[in-house]
Amino acid sequence: MIEIEMSDVFVETADTLVDDFDVLEFLHVLTDRCVQLLGVSAAGLLLTDQQDTLRVVAASSGRTRLLELFELQTDQGPCLDCFRTGRPVSVADLPAAGRWPRFTAAAAEVGFAAVHALPMRLRSEVIGALSLFDVQPGALDEGRLRVGQALADVATIGLLQQRAIHQRDILTEQLQTALTSRVLIEQAKGVLAERLQVDVGAAFTLLRAEARSRNRRLSDLARAIVDGSEQFVTGEADVGIG
Repeated sequence: MIEIEMSDVFVETADTLVDDFDVLEFLHVLTDRCVQLLGVSAAGLLLTDQQDTLRVVAASSGRTRLLELFELQTDQGPCLDCFRTGRPVSVADLPAAGRWPRFTAAAAEVGFAAVHALPMRLRSEVIGALSLFDVQPGALDEGRLRVGQALADVATIGLLQQRAIHQRDILTEQLQTALTSRVLIEQAKGVLAERLQVDVGAAFTLLRAEARSRNRRLSDLARAIVDGSEQFVTGEADVGIG
């Protein structure tokens, strides 16, 4: 049964490769799957943002989310240690362990007695931590810990792949914008050269000077000149374009 459920998780992770992938929905599904597969009471997920700050992004229950938020606010707890070291942190009995007093007290208030944090890591890059909570003290056996780490690893690969796709799409869009802008500028240079009876080098110099004087982007002014929506101002006279 667990093998079938694991295969379902891998299929869900493969969906991170599509364009309309819903990251938040996937992460919430991941925390739910951890509870189902590993027999823990709850699961939460923290990821870094672009400023390398940890954020709570998913949790299998409201109390888990509140506990994770408290951990970040107090800068103390197993997920933070896991993220900073890139290594698993497992505490079978929080009160007996005597670690993170404020976190332990907050965990007791919401009914958790044991916690296990697993790194969201690919090679040397750590992007977050997956936390597993239990209402009863007790260790997770080696098999369940390996399954939990496998889920964290697969999710990490999917998220990094999705990020790479997004960054690639942004780069492609930026390159296309640059190419389009270049074409517009070349067209505007030709229009100005013909209308002002100057060579294209002088036309480009005039175009740049006018863009600076108007505090306009060069490509925006070039587009306006090409489509005839603006007048071009020279040092001597206004020249209508269009």
